[in-house]
Amino acid sequence: MADMTTDTTIETMTLGDLQAMRPDDCNQLPFGVIGLDRSGIAQLYNATESRMAGLSPDKVIGSDFFGAVAQCMNNYLVAQRFEDEAELDTIIPYVLTLRMRPTPVRMRLLASPSAPLRYILIAR
Repeated sequence: MADMTTDTTIETMTLGDLQAMRPDDCNQLPFGVIGLDRSGIAQLYNATESRMAGLSPDKVIGSDFFGAVAQCMNNYLVAQRFEDEAELDTIIPYVLTLRMRPTPVRMRLLASPSAPLRYILIAR
């Protein structure tokens, strides 16, 4: 994997890049990355997202992400999209509200039937 720099954005990251990335590389990205399995259990939670959200990876990984960690995303804009759309690559403006002041962000939702994880990329 090429060295990830601050030039890497949620727009330039691909599903293939995410799948090939080592955990250390993912932790160097300048935006949050959350990887969920098909049942919504968090399998990946990078250092940037941990720092920005104030949640440690050991509290998030292995948890029902939409049910126990990020209830503010458990709606038709985010969680339901992963249920309804097998192939997903979209960027949405969003406001995070759980455990923090309302925080405007841009989120990219990525999913493919061939990918073991579904991803949420968060740029603040």
